Amino acid sequence: MSEKLKIKEWSVADRPREKLLNRGRSELSSAELIAILIGSGSRDESAVDLSKKILSSVDNDLHELAKLDISDLMRFKGIGEAKAISISAALELAKRKRSSEHMVRKQVTSSRDAFEIVEEHLSGLDHEEFWIILLNRANRLIEKRNVSKGGVSGTVADAKLIFKAALSRLASSMIICHNHPSGNLKPSKADTILTEKIVEGGKNLDIAVLDHLIIGNNSYFSFADEGLI
Repeated sequence: MSEKLKIKEWSVADRPREKLLNRGRSELSSAELIAILIGSGSRDESAVDLSKKILSSVDNDLHELAKLDISDLMRFKGIGEAKAISISAALELAKRKRSSEHMVRKQVTSSRDAFEIVEEHLSGLDHEEFWIILLNRANRLIEKRNVSKGGVSGTVADAKLIFKAALSRLASSMIICHNHPSGNLKPSKADTILTEKIVEGGKNLDIAVLDHLIIGNNSYFSFADEGLI
């Protein structure tokens, strides 16, 4: 069997860096983009082949790739700490770009809009977190904020801290959100009690609580959609 060609031995038009320069970044595959980040592969495979192997390990799902930490990436032969950091940093930039886009998004008019704002922060976590989405009178996003982190089975959401955040940003309404690491989206009794407590607190402060989302496995449960708020 003939040996695989190194990238330097490829046709110039097929090399990832030259391809990006000549055709634009949108013409490159995900593997080719990652290959540019890591610069070189191992002794036995090119940077592109190594990148394909990394992507294959997460079923070519970039969302799943973003969940890998530095040590996970370094398990691949040819990926040292510096290369792992480059991949991780690039994925974090993509995440922040997506996050900043939400800051200028259209009105939040549905549970799906709210889900898209916090999904990147809550899907796939192995512990519970509680977030709030603060909105102005036009239902435009003011801020999304993490208010608590917990363990696998729950997190404590302090109503005082929630309303302190809402009042400090002069929010007219809010949507509360938390995740279930198990992927089971069914609200617990504690979820229902907390929702009722925060809804009542909002009425006293003239801050409407529009919805409570439970997020897991890239999906969600909406209290408002189910008529529970």
